[in-house]
Amino acid sequence: FLSGAIVLGIIAFAVVRMQGISLDWKAPAPWLFIAGGMLGGFYVTLSTILTPRIGAAALMAFLVAGQLLAGMLIDRVGFLGVAVREISLGRVAGAVMLLAGALLIRLF
Repeated sequence: FLSGAIVLGIIAFAVVRMQGISLDWKAPAPWLFIAGGMLGGFYVTLSTILTPRIGAAALMAFLVAGQLLAGMLIDRVGFLGVAVREISLGRVAGAVMLLAGALLIRLF
């Protein structure tokens, strides 16, 4: 994780320099850095444990389905300054189909 943090720091610095803006490390609340690190560790650990048990394809399908559902929730409440977007019938149908696909990959 340390090497990944260093690489991301370098990339962030380079992108900020190319755009000509200054990077404000004090802007995000400190708990966001801690939560991000903990969630990253949880993600890697869970992926390592579940891959041999349910298979790589099923794991990826469930990860994408979970990310879509989390994204819909973030859009709905406007978390972290994201523009609020309503949950439409089309979004719900897409999420249901993606979840059904993940279940089909796992069960069949």
